[in-house]
Amino acid sequence: MKYDELITCPKSGGNACLRTQVTPDVSTFLSFSCGFWTNSLMKEGEEFYNTQMETIPELHKDLAWVDESTGLTWLPNVINEQGKGMVFADGTSKENWGWAAVKSIEIPEEERKNHPIPGKPDQYLKYRMDMENIKHFPENDYIEALDYINIFNQELLEK
Repeated sequence: MKYDELITCPKSGGNACLRTQVTPDVSTFLSFSCGFWTNSLMKEGEEFYNTQMETIPELHKDLAWVDESTGLTWLPNVINEQGKGMVFADGTSKENWGWAAVKSIEIPEEERKNHPIPGKPDQYLKYRMDMENIKHFPENDYIEALDYINIFNQELLEK
């Protein structure tokens, strides 16, 4: 039943929004045009929606956008790819924000014991985010932020 299709993003109007049909009742949406995501459960009153809104950063709540035609709430996406990096919304308000991108760097073998994986005894991170070299992108450059961390390399596309 699962399938993917590109649709027009209702938020940005861009043509690079990936819709994935997960089950007959649930679809996920990720817009590469604007960097926002949603799914069929992101409607006010749904348990999934309530859980998300309780745990997301205030900036994400401020940036939330509701599609009036579907009632779905769209939020800024966070990409955190081991060995690549992280892209996330960063700023002080919905009037003053953009995308931040950081590349991951390998943790030297002798330092890994200082970086345990939570909930996994005797397992350690191999990479950490290089926050000292964070790069900022304007709100409309989400795709550039993803490209900065090399998310579009062929190896990743084949996963």
